[in-house]
Amino acid sequence: MRNFMFVTMLLLVCGCSVGPDYVRPDVKAPDQWNVEYKAAADLANTQWWKLFGDKVLDDLIETAVRGNLDLKSATAKVDQYLGVLDTTRSQYFPQISAGFNPGATHTGSSTTQSYQATVNATWELDLWGKIRRSSEAAQAQIVGSEAGRRAVIMTVVSNVASGYITLRGMDRQLEIARDTEKAYAESLKLFQLRFKYGTISQLELSQAESNYEAARQAIPSYESLVRQQENLISLLLGRAPGPIPRGKTIDELIPPGIPAGLPSLLLERRPDIIQAEQNLIAANAEIGVAKAAYFPKISLTGALGVSSGDISRLFVPGAGIWSAGAQLAQPLFNFGQTAGQVKQAEAQQQQALYQYQQTILTAFREVEDALIKTTKGREQLEAQRRQVASLSDYDRLARLQFEAGTSSYLQVLDADRSLFTGKLDKTKTHYDLLVSLISVYKAMGGGWVNEADKLQEPQKK
Repeated sequence: MRNFMFVTMLLLVCGCSVGPDYVRPDVKAPDQWNVEYKAAADLANTQWWKLFGDKVLDDLIETAVRGNLDLKSATAKVDQYLGVLDTTRSQYFPQISAGFNPGATHTGSSTTQSYQATVNATWELDLWGKIRRSSEAAQAQIVGSEAGRRAVIMTVVSNVASGYITLRGMDRQLEIARDTEKAYAESLKLFQLRFKYGTISQLELSQAESNYEAARQAIPSYESLVRQQENLISLLLGRAPGPIPRGKTIDELIPPGIPAGLPSLLLERRPDIIQAEQNLIAANAEIGVAKAAYFPKISLTGALGVSSGDISRLFVPGAGIWSAGAQLAQPLFNFGQTAGQVKQAEAQQQQALYQYQQTILTAFREVEDALIKTTKGREQLEAQRRQVASLSDYDRLARLQFEAGTSSYLQVLDADRSLFTGKLDKTKTHYDLLVSLISVYKAMGGGWVNEADKLQEPQKK
């Protein structure tokens, strides 16, 4: 018995892990971004959405972080992989079971009764690191799923903020359409009176009617867009479609600064990159799991119990029994099954590697795109503000000339349409700029995801 235990301990000490150890791939990150911008250093680790200064937006984001169903699903996935790790680690220890086996043997004219009650143990020795590699993969899956959950938080917060700002921008466009329709309706009434008394032609009246109808048809279009945007935000909140409360107007919202961050920091700040690397670590460990099948499987077995031909004497002194043994199973011929499993694991590791590299490149592109949209969007907005101011002067002067009889109504019509379109375009550029700022925060990642995660915790009263 002593020799048996000595050999067992020797095998455990000499055990090794087959398969490659993980080494992080070299990643060449740019030294700096290609877009020049003025950065605010500490904003990446703050609740940046509060910088807009809208309490309604703050409440919507808190509601979404607590109620979004995609986020709840991602949280459940973390629990799933915690269970996988518990299952895997349990293989480090003996599997213990209990049994009771009554039986009877009939020989000729006699029948012999037998009763056994035993506690059985089976322990597979992890000589080749199969369980260690499985645990390594399970741990990586836990870290990866947690990073995936944080990536969902990042997406939910960004989408709620973008959705709300887009909603307030569409509200402003609807307001412009309604104000324009109201002004055109007043002009049409005046033109109808003038036509009645013969001071304008049928052509000029038709032009006024056309102008009015053009503004009128824009209203249901924007009403539809507003309703759809409300439904989108409701979905992010984990609710059925319904109205969304409003806070500040699009013009009252305060744009936050652009967060600082070098390209190399993305590897640690972006949850999706962390998740992709953990997937690579797990896939790398699975190669070791597959290769362990090439080597012998050694299991120790043991049993301790009682046995008797009379159930009433099952637990009396002298009824005890025990057994101990070992089993070695070495695969000989499985016609390429193990080799195929290793090949599959290695191919999956390569897929995970390429996906990791692609995720990093995508992150770099998303930051560059968001920065260029923000910097150029500011330039575009300033140009459109100047254009709307010029169009307002053009519209005012065209009306004065028409009233003085020095120009036709066609010039007024052109000025009205240009001003209407200019106001709508300026509003669109304005909320697109704010959305692009949000995209910068989302693309750069950072400690703000931790701040958003804290919103799930119940508030202390």
